[in-house]
Amino acid sequence: MLFGDLVKALAAIEATTQRTAMVKLLVSLFKKAKPEEVDKIVYFILGDLRPPWEGVELGVAEKLCLRAVSKATGVSLAELEALYKKSGDVGEVAKRALSAGKRLGLLAFGQQKPLEVSEVYDTLLKIAQAAGEGAQDLKVSLLSSLFVRASPEEGKYVARFVVGKLRLGVADMTLIEALAEAFGVDKEALERAYHIYPDLGRLARHIAEGRSLDEIKITPGVPVLPMLAQRLSSASEILAKLDGVAICEYKYDGERAQIHIRDGSVRIFSRRLEDITHAYPDVVKAVREAVSAREVILEGEIVAVDPDTGDMLPFQELMHRKRKHDVAAAVEMYPAVLHLFDVLYVDGEDLTAEPLMYRRVKLSEIVKETDKVLIAKWRVFDDAEEIDTFLHEAISLGMEGLVCKSPSSIYEMGARGWNWIKYKRDYRSEMIDTVDLVVVGAFYGRGKRAGLYGAFLAAAYDPSTDMFYTVCKVGSGFTDADLKKMYEMLQPYKTPHRHPRVVSKMEADVWFVPQVVIEVIGAEITLSPLHTCCLGAVKPGVGLAIRFPRFTGRYRTDKSPEQATTVAEMLELYRRQKKVVQPE
Repeated sequence: MLFGDLVKALAAIEATTQRTAMVKLLVSLFKKAKPEEVDKIVYFILGDLRPPWEGVELGVAEKLCLRAVSKATGVSLAELEALYKKSGDVGEVAKRALSAGKRLGLLAFGQQKPLEVSEVYDTLLKIAQAAGEGAQDLKVSLLSSLFVRASPEEGKYVARFVVGKLRLGVADMTLIEALAEAFGVDKEALERAYHIYPDLGRLARHIAEGRSLDEIKITPGVPVLPMLAQRLSSASEILAKLDGVAICEYKYDGERAQIHIRDGSVRIFSRRLEDITHAYPDVVKAVREAVSAREVILEGEIVAVDPDTGDMLPFQELMHRKRKHDVAAAVEMYPAVLHLFDVLYVDGEDLTAEPLMYRRVKLSEIVKETDKVLIAKWRVFDDAEEIDTFLHEAISLGMEGLVCKSPSSIYEMGARGWNWIKYKRDYRSEMIDTVDLVVVGAFYGRGKRAGLYGAFLAAAYDPSTDMFYTVCKVGSGFTDADLKKMYEMLQPYKTPHRHPRVVSKMEADVWFVPQVVIEVIGAEITLSPLHTCCLGAVKPGVGLAIRFPRFTGRYRTDKSPEQATTVAEMLELYRRQKKVVQPE
């Protein structure tokens, strides 16, 4: 496939405001592609060269990209930087420079062989792999070779891709729907395969080649999509949902981690499937000492502890570990303990279809507890009062609460079901539990906040529709530093219109691709005709909103937008407020 054909499709996808139209465009694109191109096209659409856990990064900042454009077009770097400062879009700068270069006779695009998708992908992969002395010059040279042959529109998308600002916002589930239709496979089967092996590029090529999805198996070294929990507000309701018996475990305030051991190597993945091994060298060492299995996939929570007292520290303290520099210092200042709560695979045996109680036994067999690796504290209950006592114990020790699980439950990868239930505390009329919301829009600041965003439109996620529904406009709780940080975080995701996966009655000043997740608290959850979350679920034409929302200061970088609080959870929280009278 010509790269120009892919670019035309990307432009059409970027321009649409309808998710159904986006799916149709994707289906048409996949049907035109050769099997050996499909994976590369999927990666382009997602804005990555490889799945997140492989950690393949292009290492191309805006200035380096502009150097490559300058080399290809003859337009001075100073002129390009001035254009970029004015527009803020490196893609538009590349497009203008390529157009100007052609007019100056510096390019001979019409005489060049058109770029192929595979050719562009392979060149970008070489750029990502360039390392050591002279790597920057090599990156510029390789990138400029693409710009020399690219049309202005092609150059725009190459530039956006290499600096990580493609801005398409096509979700994995949207791609799954389009791939299933394009290649005539069962959507649910493809989704299950994705939960086991979440590499859409590989899966796309797999089905494009006519291979069976039954070949996709759980594989140590490849993270699976984590199982997620619902939430309830009383122990009696939890027991009713779990058929009278619950395994209750401490809910730690840390970073959820998936630990893989294979061929003597230990790798740690976040709930977003990113490789975070570099941040936890102490945990890697501790796992090697504590776990006896040769090949294993474990789940647990990494918690920061006070080096002097051993007391658990809040989740936010772990963010010091995310810096790629000074990790050794962070390990000393913020030591970590791993609390394991599940095992999914042991030495060739897939345990995900086994009941939780069986997995617990397996976990205790292969883990020898140390001061750095512990099995999460848990007990089995059939009495609501005893669960409440256990909850109070957990909270008094600094936990967030409990996670209550069905003893017979299998591990449902990527699912949020009622076999796992979060139990934090009693919900009163006020909203005393936080929610994780996705920023989908912003409103310009005034006065002291002029030049920045003063408030943000935040939304909950609905997995059944793969859409985001607004629930509040939040402007409180942000420091000056927070507002500056939010502005910088959101700029790569700025889009000229409301994203097709966002449902909103409000008109924001600026719209974003759903990507940034923040933690929000409020006075209560109330009915609102202005917001679309749970629209019509309680009263016709009315949705749910958070009254007096406030940013807690916590950026949920550990969560993808699809792992944010769901509309179902918002409805449940609303109904648990004691003062709410349910409609008859």
